[in-house]
Amino acid sequence: MKLIGPFAQILTLASLPEKGAIADEELDVLENGGVVVANGKVVTVGDYDTLLSEYPNIEKEVIEEEQVLLPGFIDCHTHICWAGSRARDYAMRIAGKPYLEIAKAGGGIWDSVTKTRNASLEELVENTVNRAERHLADGITTIEVKSGYALSLEGELKMLKAIKEANRQVIADLVATCLAAHIKPKDFEGTQEEYLNHILNDLLPEVKKQELANRVDIFIEETAFGEDESKAYLQKAKEMGFEITVHADQFSTGGSAVAKEVGALSAEHLESSTDKEIELMANADMVAVALPGASLGLGMAYTPARKLLDKGASVAIASDWNPGSAPMGDLLMQAAVLSAAEKLSTAEVFAGLTFRAAKALGVSDRGRIIENQLADLQAYPVSDFREILYQQGRLKPVTVWKKGIQI
Repeated sequence: MKLIGPFAQILTLASLPEKGAIADEELDVLENGGVVVANGKVVTVGDYDTLLSEYPNIEKEVIEEEQVLLPGFIDCHTHICWAGSRARDYAMRIAGKPYLEIAKAGGGIWDSVTKTRNASLEELVENTVNRAERHLADGITTIEVKSGYALSLEGELKMLKAIKEANRQVIADLVATCLAAHIKPKDFEGTQEEYLNHILNDLLPEVKKQELANRVDIFIEETAFGEDESKAYLQKAKEMGFEITVHADQFSTGGSAVAKEVGALSAEHLESSTDKEIELMANADMVAVALPGASLGLGMAYTPARKLLDKGASVAIASDWNPGSAPMGDLLMQAAVLSAAEKLSTAEVFAGLTFRAAKALGVSDRGRIIENQLADLQAYPVSDFREILYQQGRLKPVTVWKKGIQI
């Protein structure tokens, strides 16, 4: 058992709701606070001096300078397992070249597919570990990682094995998601429906058998998979025991309705969601995941996070870190930019980066600094929590703890 502190402020996020708008006045800000941790979990949180008297012989990890303590962030949507670079694509895109022209020049997602297929398992493990460690240094202690840049039986299994091995090597928790239904690969001879059946019949049983992922995702879009075939695919995947998430409403609507109908944990992207989809999300027991990194990378509108929250939806914020549309991977900076664009309160941003993101992953043991939650923590070198978003991502944590251990 160990007492960590004192902190100028601790934001436990204990009393904040899972859905809807949150005013900053709802934040419980504990000053001169401390946290008692044991066996990787929070035992109690309270006034530091009071905890010292209650636990006189406890091991102490003394914080010498003024710091603000938050739960570790949770990035619930990333693609950090890939090989190669799409810098040429990005240069063409910001020069005004349309996607089809970029694809004809050898770019686009197929460029990443080719390079990821050609990469060794060891290379993919190394790439994933390096990106996960950068995230961890930024205070992100749980990271979802999707496959989907191989789009073949052998390649998708290689990606998922790389994610599993990377999870053994890094301190952060990596949560694997099978996104073999990213697009229909160019070299698959058959329809979209036939490709989805190939995944269901040949890939997902192996994913289950080898315990490579418990989650399945699909990209519902005019250029990827239609609503009807996606719904059938997701329902069958769910019957196989997989949890469901959906790439929805990025360029056109329809995906969020499918997500709700199949009981998905989350609908992610939502940049094109209209009032109809916003109302649907607000009345569904799933999380709307905003991905401001994709909006920045593509120069398109942000997820309508303000409207979603005001209607009562649960909104999480994730990085979408990927080689094409969101190569930056700086979650806090993206969240700060989204908050300015969408007028999100500090409380709404922190909720979206912690316990609401945890809900999108179907986990309930992290995201708040309360009794029996994982002691995943991060501290910033300021005395006022409002400095964190004010500095728009430039300010990074000086200390990160994973399960109570300073890393």
